[in-house]
Amino acid sequence: MLLLALDTATPAVTVALHDGTSVVASSSQVDARRHGELLLPAVDRVLTESGLRLDAVTGIVAGVGPGPYTGLRVGLMTADTFGLALGVPVYGLCTLDGLAFAADIQGPFVVATDARRKEVYWARYSDSRTRVSGPAVDRPAEITEAVAGLPAVGAGALLYPDTFPDVYEPENVSASALASLAAEKLAKGEELPAPRPLYLRRPDAQVPKNYKVVTPK
Repeated sequence: MLLLALDTATPAVTVALHDGTSVVASSSQVDARRHGELLLPAVDRVLTESGLRLDAVTGIVAGVGPGPYTGLRVGLMTADTFGLALGVPVYGLCTLDGLAFAADIQGPFVVATDARRKEVYWARYSDSRTRVSGPAVDRPAEITEAVAGLPAVGAGALLYPDTFPDVYEPENVSASALASLAAEKLAKGEELPAPRPLYLRRPDAQVPKNYKVVTPK
């Protein structure tokens, strides 16, 4: 097994290689505006660091969000392209599940990432491997009662201390965690779904009202 994992659902552009036992190379950069520019060099970097070729990869793991439309589609399209080119399966995992897995908190907790517009993408977990609700997108004030008393993980939680007063690392998702979670599931014989984006809301870009199409006569 050699899994290539990647995620662009958050400001973190993150890539990792996992050989079925451990992570052999990883790269993460936080830049919300350069997903398309940074992703492929990161893939090249982890391959170089590991001394492996792309054609050695046996599966692709992609974080499916939730996340903003533009950033998320960069990772998903790249994952699908690699899968088609290499003839290997492409698996999708919830980005929040990767954060939960990396946090390794025993007992109930919540994961929250920044959804912009003064909202968070969030989900509740009974442990680091079991999501019990979500993902959803809401204003923090609207979920204060639902998350009261629970420790929280993620950059979204750090932004709203009134709702999430007890915040733990990690702040950003890592492809290493996604790859490790996928490898664990596959080793147990679990079937992982194909990547389907979790947008949860419409894209920020909209066609202006009263837009007039101009065509040549």
